[in-house]
Amino acid sequence: MVRKSMMWFVCAVVVFSASAAFAQQQGVLPQQNPFLNPDPNLSGAEAIVKPNAAANAIGNSAESPTLPVFNYTVTASRDGNVYSGTIVGRSPFTDPFGFTAVPTQIVPVIIVTNSVFAGVDPTTHQVLTAPGITTFDPTVADDSCLAPPNDVPLTLLQQSPIFRPADFNYGGTDIGLVQTTDALQRGEFFKLLNFGDVPFDDNFVYHVALSPVKTLPAIVINIPDTNGVAYPSAAFRGCPGGKVAIIDFAFYRPALVNAIAALASQGVNPGTFPLLTLHNVVECQGKNPGCATLNSGACCILGFHNAIGGTQTFASTDFDTSKIFVSPVPDVSVTSHEVGEWANDPFGNNPTPAWGHTGQVAGCQANLEVGDPLSGTLAPPIFNPQNGFTYHMQELAFFSWFYGAPSIAVNNWFSDNNTFTTDAGPVCH
Repeated sequence: MVRKSMMWFVCAVVVFSASAAFAQQQGVLPQQNPFLNPDPNLSGAEAIVKPNAAANAIGNSAESPTLPVFNYTVTASRDGNVYSGTIVGRSPFTDPFGFTAVPTQIVPVIIVTNSVFAGVDPTTHQVLTAPGITTFDPTVADDSCLAPPNDVPLTLLQQSPIFRPADFNYGGTDIGLVQTTDALQRGEFFKLLNFGDVPFDDNFVYHVALSPVKTLPAIVINIPDTNGVAYPSAAFRGCPGGKVAIIDFAFYRPALVNAIAALASQGVNPGTFPLLTLHNVVECQGKNPGCATLNSGACCILGFHNAIGGTQTFASTDFDTSKIFVSPVPDVSVTSHEVGEWANDPFGNNPTPAWGHTGQVAGCQANLEVGDPLSGTLAPPIFNPQNGFTYHMQELAFFSWFYGAPSIAVNNWFSDNNTFTTDAGPVCH
């Protein structure tokens, strides 16, 4: 089955068997598993148009802003076929000293739900709900699951290595004082960047930076009672005293697209990267309303990146403190996953030889989504001495893992913490 939906968004789904899932005493729901693929028939991908050739042009003019990208063509050693795609930045193949800065907007998303978890029916094992308003706001302190003074998710995101430079070192090789995604792009194309031929200089060598970064006022999305449920995170054996919302992707994505369109007056355009951030809010999918009760459909999507109309890229990510997931997804790990994928596959249509049976991909997938193969695998944590918080990024696969050996990455690696010691291997079937 071709998973077309994974060309448009990422992260995470578990299909529930109600009779098995809720057969436990006291109505305690099992911990969620965020790392299975969504159903391609329910993705909303039909609303996204692939970019035309003009959208791939490098440059960003005031008259017609476009995302600064380069086009590549590579012969994959894994199958001998030729593949072409589009990546954010200057081409490391032809411009190894190129500098790219993508204006970036952080957009806090406040989610308001109108239904609350009310237990589990002892006979049917179905989730019960009741009316109730709950607000999930990344701009306010979460003292239930975070410790002050580092208890405001938005502030922690702003101060994270996603946006603030950190000292990256891959296996003893200095990558530089750079942002997370800048380090990823340097690392995966390291052999092309002539690091060994010139003195190392952070102001001179290849960069793909999110800059300038501006935080916009929060937007509010009100979720109808049939499309979202607020749960105590303890119901999933998560953070005591915390809360988590499960909302219907089919409602959320169109609402988000409308909200992004309204941000044009604040500088959001196809030449910028709006990153929408939620707090303890995940999406579910179902053919009928009601997937938020986990009685039908699948859960949970923690983040996704899209291209609206083939030109306006964006990402939506959850800053998780709920601790309800079997595989850890703390703080900015989901964001690192999605931003890395946006950089390497901004329009969601970079083809690769098929790969799979790793990370969140149970079957086969054929696109350059660098987060999916290692979902659930964290990179070494990064401590920020300025705020005293330890950040967690997800490990990500390198370009060479998808297309095949030999690696053009740092240390001949195939992922940014060397979990993958070879390429993806024979074409997946």
